Amino acid sequence: MNSKFEALKLECYKANMDLNDLGLVVYTFGNVSAVDRAQGVFAIKPSGVSYEKLQPQDMVVVDFDNNQVEGDLKPSSDTKTHAYLYKHWDFIGGIAHTHALYSVSWAQSQKDIPIFGTTHADHLTHDIPCTPPLDDALIKGNYEHNTGIQIVNYFTEKGLNPNEIEMILIGNHGPFCWAKDAGNAVYNARVLEEIAHMAYLTLQINPAAKRLKDSLIKKHYERKHGDEAYYGQE
Repeated sequence: MNSKFEALKLECYKANMDLNDLGLVVYTFGNVSAVDRAQGVFAIKPSGVSYEKLQPQDMVVVDFDNNQVEGDLKPSSDTKTHAYLYKHWDFIGGIAHTHALYSVSWAQSQKDIPIFGTTHADHLTHDIPCTPPLDDALIKGNYEHNTGIQIVNYFTEKGLNPNEIEMILIGNHGPFCWAKDAGNAVYNARVLEEIAHMAYLTLQINPAAKRLKDSLIKKHYERKHGDEAYYGQE
């Protein structure tokens, strides 16, 4: 691969293959992108290409205004959503979108995922938000671009912090996750799917299950992410 974007394409390719290896996609559903802020571009999976056939050189490079910079294939149909998020949230370095079973089931139910347990609290202190479905005018218009607007506006309206809550469900659609890089965006997508599954089973066992109490939320989040975090080896 002879390209000045070789490293970016390889990062994007590996993250997309991880998405597949972790069982988060079926057929060609889902995509991951990786950004290069210095060059003002991101790489993303091509549209409709099976993971079995995917190669690093197939990744498509696009700028934040959706202009195709490099690549012979068409980029993912969700590219405009990725572009909008990169343009408006300059702290993110990778985005993952899936149609994973339990994440999408919650999205189709148009329900936030309640924080029931410490697995959830290890990653964020809030319920995982679910936006309403897009309005008809937004669907008929620039749909994928407007999906990005829906995400950013929802965080603003609800006073949520996208640096902490690195995931969201789009009502009747599915999840978008982001992080400092593409690999961690995939990590968040897998965590979201696991939490969605756990929450579903919790409500099957006990429909009146209570949210995790605040003291446990605080303890589990801060031991991994607080100023005096002690989880792990660093």
